[in-house]
Amino acid sequence: MPPPPLFPRLSPTPPPPLRARDRGLPSPGGRGRSALLAVARAKGKDEASFADRILDYIEGGPKLRRWYGAPDLLPKDGGAEDEEAESPDIEEPRDAVLVTDGDSEIGQMVILALILKRARVKALVKDKRSTEEAFGTYVECMVGDMEDKSFTKKALRGVRAVISPADDGFLSEPIDLKGVEHIVLLSQLAVYRSSGGLQAIMNSKLKKLAERDEEMVLASGIPSTIIRTGSLQSTPGGERGFDFTEGVAAKGRISKEDAATICVEALDGIPRKTLIFETFQLIPLCRLQMVMRRWQTGKHGLQSKSKEMKRFSKNIKLEVFFIC
Repeated sequence: MPPPPLFPRLSPTPPPPLRARDRGLPSPGGRGRSALLAVARAKGKDEASFADRILDYIEGGPKLRRWYGAPDLLPKDGGAEDEEAESPDIEEPRDAVLVTDGDSEIGQMVILALILKRARVKALVKDKRSTEEAFGTYVECMVGDMEDKSFTKKALRGVRAVISPADDGFLSEPIDLKGVEHIVLLSQLAVYRSSGGLQAIMNSKLKKLAERDEEMVLASGIPSTIIRTGSLQSTPGGERGFDFTEGVAAKGRISKEDAATICVEALDGIPRKTLIFETFQLIPLCRLQMVMRRWQTGKHGLQSKSKEMKRFSKNIKLEVFFIC
């Protein structure tokens, strides 16, 4: 009996699955059955020639075709790209906090404070590798352009709250924040407005971003907390008290560590609409612990002259304890 030819004739009936082994050709990773099923699934989608399908089966499928520059003919099964394509349809529990400008100094302090509270953290960063090296698996780092709607949707998936700790313009452009329950914005607008001379010129761009951020937050309709602080300083935190009097932000300073702590503590105190308050650090006579929490309507309002604080005092109570 003459030996069988190297390739079968191009007949309408495909060869039996064991034909490749009988000839001593390499088996496609023991996945002959799945490869044939993949060919069957692709039949209605990709009108490839029968010869190409046979080569896909004998030579191991799309992997070898990519190596030699040929296009993929078979659908990918279980690959990472499939997961990316299907993931937008998967509903995630909204338990994450998204931190913008996550690789800045204050952004990293906010991330660390959230990790200590055992919160699920997502961060928008420019250098994904360095942030992952700093925080490991505690943070889901994301790099992309928020003007890209697909990236924005991915970044906000599963997010219940957004903390914007820097005037980076994250909120300056219209973004679909559907599903977000709370926005916390750390604003330096009071500092920029009070600066003069050369400092005012240097801060002009940041001032515009800060103004735009606040405008977009107020127009979003999402419960928001805007924290206007004094000038941010790279000094140790937890050593000074705070002054929350209206108008103090333009005059004083505050450590980045304490500002980050205030942002994280403000997360759980969700106002009805928008809560705006100012703060800066007092002289280091006492240590202050601040807790913001939900409070029953009509009980224990905030003792403050600020119109914004009075307006939302029925929903949020600010307890300040001095530990001397």
